Amino acid sequence: MIPYKKFDGTFTFSGKVALITGAANGIGLAAAEAFAARGIHLVLLDRQEGVRNVAADLASRFDIETMASVCDITNNAEADAAVEQARERFGRIDILCNIAGVVELEDAENLPEAYWDNTMAINAKATFMMAQRVGRIMIAQGGGKIVNMASQAGLVAIDKHVAYMASKAAVIGITKVLAIEWAEYGINVNVESPTVVLTELGAKAWAGEVGENMKKKIPAGRFCYPDEIAAAILFLASDAANMVTGENLFVDGGFTIQ
Repeated sequence: MIPYKKFDGTFTFSGKVALITGAANGIGLAAAEAFAARGIHLVLLDRQEGVRNVAADLASRFDIETMASVCDITNNAEADAAVEQARERFGRIDILCNIAGVVELEDAENLPEAYWDNTMAINAKATFMMAQRVGRIMIAQGGGKIVNMASQAGLVAIDKHVAYMASKAAVIGITKVLAIEWAEYGINVNVESPTVVLTELGAKAWAGEVGENMKKKIPAGRFCYPDEIAAAILFLASDAANMVTGENLFVDGGFTIQ
């Protein structure tokens, strides 16, 4: 059962531990900074060596404990080792943010099989496997919060996004099953679906005319910033969301309401 805890209105997390994949930049970095500012200890995973600098910087600025692991989450041995090291270091994992992902775009008739396999391996399979690893820890400790990352493209068709859409639709489905199976253990599992996010890669991919045309389809008239995604993650990971589970929270400026 997911327990009731009165929301105090402050979004305090009192020394909890969060594991974030894809934490070296973009949405993962924004989530790490949002959590660090609220005293959450961090386990940061990424394939990029820069994740070590992120961990050191946040530990220094916010007086929290951090652990960084340069890790390919599609490699079971590496991912297993990273999660076990986190468990040994902190004794628990209260929050999991599955943010690591990849976008490989091509027309459906020309999509290479390698694009499909890589997209599904990182976005869908690795999201589930990480949730399974950390979920076992949360079951044993009596609760936790899992936030997965999907996309508006998991619901609405977008040109050249066939592999990406399939992977993000899978993440939405995975989230719903985990939520219904793990509610009895006090675990909330939710998914967030952003519109285009102005990470470094997102800004380049949607620059120019293609971006201006896309903005016209978004009622809010603009793209999203990483800190806006992090704010929604913070809500889903907080006690304010204790009765929210199995939900897909769109942060898309209204794109999917049309």
